[in-house]
This record gives sequence, structure tokens and C-alpha cells, in this order.
Amino acid sequence: MVDEKGINVYSEIGRLRRVILHRPGPELDNLTPINMKRLLFDDIPDYVAASKEHDQFAQVLREAGAEILYTHDLVAEVLADREVRRLFLEDFLREARAFQPSIPRVRDYLMEMEDLEKLTWLLIAGMRREDYPFNGSQLDKLDRANPLLFDPMPNFYYTRDPMSTIGRGLSVNCMWADTRRRESLFTHYAMVYHPFFRDTPRYFGRDENATLEGADVLVLSKEVLAVGVSQRTETSAVKMLARRVLEAKDRFRHVLVFFIPERRAFMHLDTVFTMVDRDIFTVHPEIEGPLEIFDISLGKDGNLDVKNMGNHLETILKKYLGLSEVELIRCGGQSK
Repeated sequence: MVDEKGINVYSEIGRLRRVILHRPGPELDNLTPINMKRLLFDDIPDYVAASKEHDQFAQVLREAGAEILYTHDLVAEVLADREVRRLFLEDFLREARAFQPSIPRVRDYLMEMEDLEKLTWLLIAGMRREDYPFNGSQLDKLDRANPLLFDPMPNFYYTRDPMSTIGRGLSVNCMWADTRRRESLFTHYAMVYHPFFRDTPRYFGRDENATLEGADVLVLSKEVLAVGVSQRTETSAVKMLARRVLEAKDRFRHVLVFFIPERRAFMHLDTVFTMVDRDIFTVHPEIEGPLEIFDISLGKDGNLDVKNMGNHLETILKKYLGLSEVELIRCGGQSK
């Protein structure tokens, strides 16, 4: 959530006052059997059904008192500045791997779109060749098997992955898959140029040389941050994040590092471990055996201290969260 003083997130379960969402849109219509595997999908979702389900979810949040911000609205506001728009489009088209010789002309066409909300939706959805007025050269005939000038961003509704809010700061994450890098580009420009976030401390950037995704970051308490080393988050990224968070002199004193199996089924920490109340957690039983947990803290000499805490999850949670009892709800498999 964001208050008048900026981001203020010290809990996974506290009252949600403001949240950033993305409503599934026409990007799902541009998923095809040819591109869906490359875009990390095993099947093609129903765009209409996904939109309706999202609207129901968003309404539940509103009724609970949360203000909803949409990523495309934040970015559209930022793109009102023409110089920011130019920089953004150049970065976007390069990372979208648009045909290099066509980039200047496509950029100029997008620059002149007056409806900035329509522009942001177009960038998210992917641009069909039939909708581009300058399509039709002799060379364009070679692209008949690919109807898009650049790919859609169908994973964009996983808004937790490209950005993490941590205490009073945030992390703009370095995504594991190249096809998802543009998601963090949207986040980066919103965080840098939007007045909501302009002065917010940033603990991690999208161009770091190690991958970090937000679903591996859980804020367990005002003093304890949990980060997963998973298929999509690397150890070196966790070390960088831990040092910056602990040295920021925010309230955090411990970063608990969860080593989970690097399998797609266990893609992120929040896939297999989730806080649902102050002393209640869900956990996938298949991670409990191979699980290793380390504690990173800041020593008196300013160096990071690392302790191997083993894998007894219940004991570790009670120790670091100051709880007398912890309930672990094992999910998956034979769970009822």
C-alpha cells in the first residue's frame, strides 16, 4: 500500500489500503498455439472469462476498503511527458525485438497517438500488422506467418512478479524469462517518473546481473523478510537485496532465505509457502524435506552474518516471529 508518506508494507496479512492490478485484456487474444509456449503458457485462457473473474476480485478488494490502481493508468500518466514517452518507446521496441529497421517508423507512429490509455493497451496487447498503417512493403510479405509486429504481454496480470514493495522501499525486479522483461520496464518507468513513487528508495533494479521475481519475496513481519531461492530467483540476487534492505536502516533485522527445489511446479516461494494469518501458513509438503533456511542479518561490524537454520519450518517461524504456536496447513496431494 501507499500512504501520503509513500510505500508502507510490513505485512502479508495486514489491512490493504492500496493495490496495483492489471485487468486481463486483449493480450490474451493475441496468444496463439504458435507463440504460447514461448510466452510461458500451456494453454490459451478465455479473455472474457478472465476479465469477468478479475472484475469480481477487484470488487471484493474495493468492498474491503482498498483503492485500486491499474498499471496501464500509471504508465499512461507518465507517458504524457513526450520525452519520457520517447525514451520508453525506444526501450520497449528494443526489448520487444521489433524488426530493427522498422523501429524508427513504428516509434514515430506510436509517439503521435493522442489517446495514451489506448497506447498503453496496445503495447501490452501486442500490435497486429493489420492495424499498422505502414505495413505492406515487399519485405512484409515474408512475415505472413507472424501476424504481430511485437509480442503481447500475457503474463502482465501477475503484477507481483516485476515489482516488490518492502517496508518503505521497493524492488523493480530482474525477470527470469526474457519474454517477461517488458513487464518490469512498465514498472520501472512508473516507479521512476510517477509522483506516487518518485522519491521511494529502490532496493533492486531490473538491469541487475541476477534474476529476482516478486513472488519469491514475502514480508513476514516488521523485522523479518523472507526470500526464496527458486527456479526464477538466484542466490546472488538475494544477497544483493538482503544487503540493501538491511543497510537501509528500515525496520528489517533478518532476511530468511528459503532454498526450495528448482522446479517449475515449485516456481516461486509463494507457490509453496504462504502466510494466511499471523500464526497460520500454508506449505506444500514436498518442499519440507529438501528445504534449507538461512538467516542473513547485519553484524556490528557492518558485514552480513549468515546462519544455517536447518529446515524445521515450524520452529524457525516461531523463533523469528515471536510466536508460541504455529499452524502449518499442508496443501496439495491429498489435501482436502
